[in-house]
Order: sequence, then structure tokens, then C-alpha cells
Amino acid sequence: MRNIWILTAIRMRLAMRNRAFIFFSLVMPLAFLFVFASIFGRSMPQQVKYLLPSVLALTVMGSFWGLSIQLVLFREQGILRRFHLAPVGPFAMLASSIITNYVLTIPTIVIELFLVRTVWHVESFGNLLGLVVMISLGVLTFASFGLIVASVTNTMQETQVINNLIWFAFLFFSGATFPIAMFPAWLHRASVFLPATHLIIGLQLVVLGGLPIWKAGPEVVALVTGLVMSLFVSTKLFRWEPEERIDRRAKLIAAAVVIPFLLVGVWENAQSERRRALQSFFGSAQQRESAPPSPSQAPAPQQQPPSAPPR
Repeated sequence: MRNIWILTAIRMRLAMRNRAFIFFSLVMPLAFLFVFASIFGRSMPQQVKYLLPSVLALTVMGSFWGLSIQLVLFREQGILRRFHLAPVGPFAMLASSIITNYVLTIPTIVIELFLVRTVWHVESFGNLLGLVVMISLGVLTFASFGLIVASVTNTMQETQVINNLIWFAFLFFSGATFPIAMFPAWLHRASVFLPATHLIIGLQLVVLGGLPIWKAGPEVVALVTGLVMSLFVSTKLFRWEPEERIDRRAKLIAAAVVIPFLLVGVWENAQSERRRALQSFFGSAQQRESAPPSPSQAPAPQQQPPSAPPR
């Protein structure tokens, strides 16, 4: 454990000196927030709240991209070789990467929630305990996915290609950009096999529905299982030297981390009430902003002055 905390402190200092890290971990998530809230949400509190799970999911999923690029870059530049000279094992190196990413991501989440409350006047974030659990699991799990990508790729170019393909699927087919309720039936059924979809569904259940975290039990189980499997596989496939190459068999083993999401996806497709719940969240966000004011909120009609009596 001591090696993990020492490596975590070193990685945090290195990250804070990197301008690219500051841009992608802080500036870009806040830009997504302002675009979603001001343009798509039209600065209406109820619609901004509906879009909040998507904004938080995009911030959480960013850890997948940055961590894979960083580890491959460290390996190509020989930085991992220098760490290997110290009494540090693969698990300590990977665990410190995940912890560093978590510590540096949480402040961005807090800033986003603060802006949503103060600028767009969203009064409630649903179940706060459930929100904390889902965000924490999301950051840790998607960071571990980045470790898997870094473990199975041999060059920076290969890493960028795989990252782009996975990020494209996460961005457009998980509900992060377009609401899942707007998907056609076949795309909705296919999207629940993506890890990002489980994160967004879990966030919607606790933020929009205000449900306790155990109501998002399948999503929690999928994320926890994916985290454990990704960390285990990436530890086994970890490479210190840039000359080491990985074969196709190892890549097939790494692909096994998607199994829990496939199983939960089958279960989700069998649960029609889940789909109805997501539809109801979307419908309520649209109706509450377009509904006319209630009689108690409607302005009272002005009384006309009495007319003069006839002469």
C-alpha cells in the first residue's frame, strides 16, 4: 500500500503540470455542461436536470481516454522502465493510476453540480448517496477500461484508433449525447450492452427518479464486476518495456471484461418497466416546462372600474 500512495502522489504532481490534462479534465467537461444546459436544455431547470446525468457521464468517461494514452506514452518514452527499477509491481502502478484519476476527477464533478445549482437553479439532485456511489463506480470502472486499452495496444497510433472507436460508440449509442428515450426500439435494445449505457441509466434512476442505490442494482453489479475484471486482466497483461508485444490470444482474454455488461444487457432487455421508466423521465422533463401555469400561479384578472350610472 505504501508504494501505491507514493506513486499516486507522484502521478498527481505530474498531471497537474500537464496543460493538456487540465484542458481535458476541467475545461472540456465544463464546456460540455454549458452547451448542454444553455443550448439543449434552454436554461430551463427541469430540462437541465434531465441532461445532468449525461453531462456527469461524459465527465466520468473522460478518464477512459486520458489514462490509456498516458500509460502508452509512458511505455514508449521509457518512463515505465524507470519505475520498474524500483520495487514496484504492476498492480501498484495500475492502482495508483486509478486513484490519481479519481482524486483529480471529483473536483470537476463538484464544480459542475455547483454551477447547475447556482446558474441554472436546479433545486434537487435526487438521491445524493446514490449519486455519489454511481459517480465513484463510474470513475473507477472507466479508468480501468483505459488500463485494458493500454495493455492490449502496442503503439500510440493503435491506441488512438481503438480509443476513437470505443469513444464514438459511448458518445452516440449510450444516451450520453441523445436521450435513450429518443432511440428506436432496436437501437434501445442494442445500447444496453454498452458499459456507458449502464452508467447513464444508473445516474438517471438516482438523479431523476430519486431512487435508492439498490434500485440500480444491476448497473452497480455490472460496473463493479467490470472494474474487478479490468484491473485483474490489465495487471496480468501489463508491460514495462516498449519492445514487448502482445499477441491476439491476450487481446481475446482482455475482451472478456465485457461479459458482465452483456449479461446485464440481456436482463435489461427483458425488463420492459425499465424502458417505461426512462420514457417517463423524458416525458416529464418535456411536459413540466411546457405546461401552463396552475390556477394558483396564474395572475388574477384585473377588475374593471365600475361604470357611471345612466343619467
